[in-house]
Amino acid sequence: MAAIGVHLGCTSACVAVYKDGRADVVANDAGDRVTPAVVAYSENEEVVGLAAKQSRIRNISNTVMKVKQILGRSSDDPQAQKYITESKCLVIEKNGKLRYKIDTGEETKFVNPEDVARLIFSKMKETAHSVLGSDANDVVITVPFDFGEKQKNALGEAARAAGFNVLRLIHEPSAALLAYGIGQDSPTGKSNILVFKLGGTSLSVTVMEVNSGIYRVLSTNTDYNIGGTHFTETLAQHLASEFQRSFKHDVRGNARAMVKLMNSADIAKHSLSTLGSANCFLDSLYEGQDFDCTVSRARFELLCSPLFNKCIEAIRALLEQSGFTADDINKGVDESGANSFTVLFPSGTPLPARRQHTLQAPGSISSVCLELYESEGKNSAKEENKFAQVILQDLNKKENGLHDILAVLTMKRDGSLHVTCTDQETGKCEAITIEVAS
Repeated sequence: MAAIGVHLGCTSACVAVYKDGRADVVANDAGDRVTPAVVAYSENEEVVGLAAKQSRIRNISNTVMKVKQILGRSSDDPQAQKYITESKCLVIEKNGKLRYKIDTGEETKFVNPEDVARLIFSKMKETAHSVLGSDANDVVITVPFDFGEKQKNALGEAARAAGFNVLRLIHEPSAALLAYGIGQDSPTGKSNILVFKLGGTSLSVTVMEVNSGIYRVLSTNTDYNIGGTHFTETLAQHLASEFQRSFKHDVRGNARAMVKLMNSADIAKHSLSTLGSANCFLDSLYEGQDFDCTVSRARFELLCSPLFNKCIEAIRALLEQSGFTADDINKGVDESGANSFTVLFPSGTPLPARRQHTLQAPGSISSVCLELYESEGKNSAKEENKFAQVILQDLNKKENGLHDILAVLTMKRDGSLHVTCTDQETGKCEAITIEVAS
């Protein structure tokens, strides 16, 4: 039997198909496996995905983004109020329900969030049908763990309106474990799994217990003040500063120029996931001035270091909230698909003679960075200091599947730390030794 899985996020959506005993993420008509969750309205058409995102500079007031943030919410919901304030597309209350006010010049219409979500689901169904055929409409949909019943119902209604037969809604942390096959291949045994998801608009960290194939959420926390968009905004602000330094014009108050910078920063951010530098060129950014700027990965990481620290702090805070230490976690799952992993070492704490971590990275990337940090202080006063990293490069990219990376940390008798990072499929290995401080 063939089935479809859909993840509708705040900033993007993706679809996977299950057929012949395996699941594969399907590329859309642009060749991308991730589709922007953006819908643009014009006089006679509705555009979904990349084209809608690219056209928002000239049609921003009729372009709906991040609909998941308002789906199933009422006007008195704090999250909805925040969304309404920030949305460039006007949101009003009409007949007791929230609506987008779309004005294309010829007519004004009021669109409810479920209709926007329906168009995105229809795009996902079209993408899945390109592989499975039009008779496959059974779908499983992921939802955030903190979604209430109204939000779940709204999501399900939108999917059914798109022609899907909704089999089940699955919480996103559980869906991540299923995607990685964790807990399904072992009929017995209990383990604790840390699920880390840095989404477009929020960061979610969850500790789950896997016991004989049964998943149980032990503790979870979501921070709506950090997400992929915040990294993009940080880079866009840097580009604005560079433009001001070169041309003596501050474009931060110009909405059109900042949208252009955000688009360019978003593209550069993704390029820097695999490349050492990225070029940002914008034609006629402000008053006819073209802007050309190259950003290195090192510069980007420096700019975003406060955000990275927030991610680390979120993990540490959740472990403390759950009563766990890092040693209690058997495995970590990165639900957001990043290619960097972090290991924390408490300062002054004796380390085991040998520690082993099994990490998994998306098959689409060609390099993995294992970062080593030392934590100092206690509780909220703790600070993390990065003291080394191992970069495993030239991995064989694959459309489907994952890279299984084995990281082994060995404390030598002389006090030095030997770290190896190995791709278990090819045996490719990188190693470093950190000498004891004199």
